[in-house]
Amino acid sequence: MGGRRIGIRRPRVRGADGRELPLETWERFAEDDPLTPRAVEQMVLGVSTRRYERSLEPTPAGLRSRGTSKSAVSRRFTAATREQLAQTMSRDLSALPLCAVMIDGIHMGEHLVLVALGIDEHAQKHVLGMYEGATENATVCTALLNDLVARGVRTDRTMLFVIDGSKALCKAIRAVFGARALIQRCQVHKRRNVEDHLPEEMRQDIGRTISTAYRCADAARAKRMLEALARQLERKHPAAAGSLREGLDETLTVLRFELPEGLMRTLATTNPIEFLNSRIRKTTHNVTRWEGGEMVLRWLSVACEEASKTFRKLRGYKAMPKLVAGLRAYDAQLNPKSVDGSKRAA
Repeated sequence: MGGRRIGIRRPRVRGADGRELPLETWERFAEDDPLTPRAVEQMVLGVSTRRYERSLEPTPAGLRSRGTSKSAVSRRFTAATREQLAQTMSRDLSALPLCAVMIDGIHMGEHLVLVALGIDEHAQKHVLGMYEGATENATVCTALLNDLVARGVRTDRTMLFVIDGSKALCKAIRAVFGARALIQRCQVHKRRNVEDHLPEEMRQDIGRTISTAYRCADAARAKRMLEALARQLERKHPAAAGSLREGLDETLTVLRFELPEGLMRTLATTNPIEFLNSRIRKTTHNVTRWEGGEMVLRWLSVACEEASKTFRKLRGYKAMPKLVAGLRAYDAQLNPKSVDGSKRAA
């Protein structure tokens, strides 16, 4: 009743042999199911276990209640989130027509969790999985990708991978997906990395130049503009020039599909998964002590589930067929057979 158990008098029914008979209606009322979702919802909304009882509606004077203590609420939340995590980590992904995957890490105390966000051919977003580790190294990245493949993500069709520029992620993606992986490094991260190597007074102008190049919607022209900027910076700021040149082609991958600006700008950055991470932080902001990786993953699982309720289609989603066509054309270049396996006409 209202997120708690209440004490009432229960009738006792006996059969002709004198034995007590179970009451189906009573057993139904006594189940924990209504309490567990309520406890999870309260925690997700930011109510701590200590304040759970205060968040409930008041009961009439003299009514005995229980199940609202810190330990009782914590037990229900732990059981529910453990089940949620198991479902998340075992969900079959083979039916998702994925065309892009975004991967980013989020720090939870001393733990780092890699989160994968998939984008299907209809521009819908899906949380695919997560993997906990101490650092964003190649081993952790490879383990995450192998888990996705084991649960049904295809490796025989080209996909776009959008990342922040981590070399470990690049290495892992190529190791698992090979030539079928087209990597797009976040243009916002690239601009910030270059600006970090420059004096304060130069950052705004150089940043504006980089953004202008990325917005020209022509990969060849953008590359010429950025290479010219690198030559300009070479003498006085070689570190900034080196940062700009490093992985430059991978920041232009999306431009080669000649997509409309809305979709191109969305896929050229990690903004969609950054939004997911911000929702995770909002859901978990009351947790001050992480007692282990299992606790971290349980909280992330329920936070991702909560965030998925707010997901919308990507900006510029109407141009998704053009992206899909470009990916399938790349498949045709790698394999002289069509996607369905039949030979192409001579």
